[in-house]
Amino acid sequence: MTDTRATQKTAWTGATALLFDLDGVLTPTAVVHEQAWQELFDGYLAEAGHPDGYQESDYFDHIDGKPRFDGVRDFLTSRGITLPEGPTDDDPANTSVQGLGNRKNRIFNEIVDARGVEPYVGSVRFIHAALELGLKLAVVSSSRNAPAVLKAAGLDGYFPVVVDGQVAAAVGLPGKPDPATFRYAAELLDVPAEGCVVVEDAVSGVQAGSAGNFRAVIGVDRGAGHQTLLDAGATFVVDDLDELL
Repeated sequence: MTDTRATQKTAWTGATALLFDLDGVLTPTAVVHEQAWQELFDGYLAEAGHPDGYQESDYFDHIDGKPRFDGVRDFLTSRGITLPEGPTDDDPANTSVQGLGNRKNRIFNEIVDARGVEPYVGSVRFIHAALELGLKLAVVSSSRNAPAVLKAAGLDGYFPVVVDGQVAAAVGLPGKPDPATFRYAAELLDVPAEGCVVVEDAVSGVQAGSAGNFRAVIGVDRGAGHQTLLDAGATFVVDDLDELL
């Protein structure tokens, strides 16, 4: 156990920068995303009269960690459903890929506004320890709500670089599991990939980190499963980031 903890600590304390996913790593908003996706697809499938309802496993199998509209497409594909794409700003009331994605975003924001956001205590301790060591920090999230969530959680002052879904779309970067958004964050921090550690809770995010030639990928198990994250390419997996202190 001692050797394992020593190895884990060395993997990140020897780095120059840490690239954090947001939802499920720094804040428990992954749970809010799960709830918003379930509400979205429960309603849509009922309206469509589709026989296969939304299952809890659908989130991890088709949606978790991906850009929002990719999640819509992949879930619909799993049910054999094809919908028109629609414009990016499609009305949430419309039955299109973009419309459903925007409806999900509206549901998510309503939940966040009602409940607020409290960051994981262990993650906040880890951030402070990293800053004391002089590490550079960035957030790399598929969510287009990352700046708002960081502000609501009181974490926005820690991250000079935030690469979220809006930034990725503006720059033309593919989403996770492609490593492009992580690599872009490393470039903005002026740190080579080999000096960065990726911190992720989603399979698609771990796969992105594994494909990007980074120093290490720390998997945080918030429900995906230790072995699942290891199989996706995590260097090691913890239940909470304060295990690394």
